[in-house]
Amino acid sequence: MPPDEDDIPPSKVLIADDHPQIVELLEAYLEVLPVTVSIARDGQATLAAVERDMPDLILLDIMMPKRSGFEVCRILKEDPNYRDIPIVMVTALNEVGDLERARESGADDYLSKPVNKTELLSRVRNLLKLRYLKSTQTPPEPHADDSG
Repeated sequence: MPPDEDDIPPSKVLIADDHPQIVELLEAYLEVLPVTVSIARDGQATLAAVERDMPDLILLDIMMPKRSGFEVCRILKEDPNYRDIPIVMVTALNEVGDLERARESGADDYLSKPVNKTELLSRVRNLLKLRYLKSTQTPPEPHADDSG
């Protein structure tokens, strides 16, 4: 049964951040949603976690060890296996150039730290609903060629 407008299906969310306090906060905020949370502490671990767990959404910090969030996002969005996973950049960087760079790397959305709980939940719900709707759509039937 499809979810109603306030519900989302059970989903997997990957939190990629090297600050334990931020991870704890995001996990606590997400407790009200039907999501299973996994955690990656650096860019390289994020790529491995995506390959292993295939999350439905990624909350991705920009400033991480081993690979930046920008680089991780670009790598995932260039890979046909992962490009449809919504990525929300979550960062203390809040210059206009940072937002533009996040968009250029393929981010679907952007949240500034400190993260507002209501804003986070709203964006996560919306992106997960959109992902669910896209995954349940059936491709259109091919049209018969009438020229013949």
